[in-house]
Amino acid sequence: MSMPAEPTGALSQFHGGLKLEGHKHLSTRTPIALMPPQDRYIIPLMQHIGQAGDVLVHTGERVLKGQMLAQPHQLVSAAIHSPVSGMVRDIGNYPVPHPSGISAQCIVIDNDYKDEWVEHSAVGEECFHMTSTALRRIIRDAGIVGLGGAGFPTAVKQTEIDIHTLIINGVECEPYISCDDMLMRERAREIVAGSEVIGHIIKAREIIIAIEDNKPEAIAAMQAAIEEDTTGYFRLQAVPTIYPSGGEKQIIKVVLDKEVPINGLPNDIGVLCQNVGTAYAICRAIYHGEPLLSRIVTITGHGVQHPQNLEVAIGTPMQACIDYCGGYNEQHSRMIMGGPMMGFAVQSDQMPIIKLTNCLLVTSDEDTPALPASTAHLPCIRCARCVDVCPANLLPQQLYWYAAAQNFERVVDYHLFDCIECGCCAYVCPSRIPLVQYFRFAKSEIWEQERQRKKADIARERHEAHQARLAKQKQEREEKLRKKREALKARPASSTAVDAKKAAIAAALARVEAKKKQQDVAPKNMDNLSEEQQQLIEAVEKRRAQAVNEANNETNNPATDQAHTSADKH
Repeated sequence: MSMPAEPTGALSQFHGGLKLEGHKHLSTRTPIALMPPQDRYIIPLMQHIGQAGDVLVHTGERVLKGQMLAQPHQLVSAAIHSPVSGMVRDIGNYPVPHPSGISAQCIVIDNDYKDEWVEHSAVGEECFHMTSTALRRIIRDAGIVGLGGAGFPTAVKQTEIDIHTLIINGVECEPYISCDDMLMRERAREIVAGSEVIGHIIKAREIIIAIEDNKPEAIAAMQAAIEEDTTGYFRLQAVPTIYPSGGEKQIIKVVLDKEVPINGLPNDIGVLCQNVGTAYAICRAIYHGEPLLSRIVTITGHGVQHPQNLEVAIGTPMQACIDYCGGYNEQHSRMIMGGPMMGFAVQSDQMPIIKLTNCLLVTSDEDTPALPASTAHLPCIRCARCVDVCPANLLPQQLYWYAAAQNFERVVDYHLFDCIECGCCAYVCPSRIPLVQYFRFAKSEIWEQERQRKKADIARERHEAHQARLAKQKQEREEKLRKKREALKARPASSTAVDAKKAAIAAALARVEAKKKQQDVAPKNMDNLSEEQQQLIEAVEKRRAQAVNEANNETNNPATDQAHTSADKH
């Protein structure tokens, strides 16, 4: 039976929350088992918040275990690696675990079972003599993301600016999930070692490992590991078992009695939160040189034969994990990735395990009372139970009304993006309204509107830049023409070429006159010319006289001089 949580002990308490039946005993009866290798692995490029990586391999290429298949594309991105050695069978769209049921680009690897590693090396204790930037680069290249469920690239989150407290989150408050619990029981030293590396990167002054008080074995194991550490700035803190105390803002409130500002981040108050699984992955990257190739996954629920925790390679088909645990039983109804409160149903068990897969919950009807029925819900009766249990101290009923009306401006006014989608409101709603789905819809619509606005802004800026470029080119052309016109006006009329031509013409005329004087001598042998010869001589004399006249006219005509001057200018 759910109920609003009450404050416990000397620790602080966040608003709302629920006390839920844990069901964790189902999967904690046996140690973590290593999932056997599979014939084929499907590795999605998008297993994190941000941009997908750039593919580095091609179909038909042989790859080695630990080889980078895709490198980070931008700042908020993560690398993807091959969990086995083998051949790249395909690069294309395949169904991936996502609430929308979409397909996404994946790299398919056929396992050759040789388990040949790519060349890799560990940094080890030398890491404490390295810069924060160098260590973040190692973590980034290792493809490590937040393994608590958010999937934010870890290297981006680890800033050394004004961070004084590192909280290692081992709360794991959602029912059925026990992967972090078992990891802390069995690999506490590695978690402490990874936490120490994170503390060095961010220059933390204290490291607090927070664990729910319903995990005594994990608390004992972590306490023993802390006592072996020589740094002296580790502290273990047991916190009350209240859902969702594992939320980032909630655990900060409980442990430090500090509140993250609205629309703010933990680093605004000098705090960084990291999951115990993330700390373990960093230990493997620093002390063993291994990228993130596998994770612990809880296979549980009343619909599977033998619930337990498995260490599973990224890209392993979900069905293989279920089969390893004995397969489905007659009670199974559907499979959820995650827990009953924040998880989502997957359409097929052929989908791959990804970095964010902390749990596969094979449900019976009794496992998921928090999930609303698929039929239409009843109207809101304004009972305000959702307000009482909201850990973010929001007004879910108002958010519901505005989201249903698609009044997104008012939804933002009521701090929609402070909602952590924990499902407490939907769990207690007597009308069975799927409140979280309404909130997710509103968030996605607002994000889409923002993307469209950014596209429009980019298009407008490009158009304005184009117009400015055309105007500038036009102005430059006009300026060139103006300068040319001014240069022509300022240039004095040159008579040198005209004078030279006049002199040449005068010399030609002089030669003609001299020739003419020579020709004034009476021609000889003119008495016996025929009439045809006489006409030919007269025609020649006529042409000669015409040429002389034209030369004289050209020399004395001013218009001719002006034409020659204009031609010289051009």
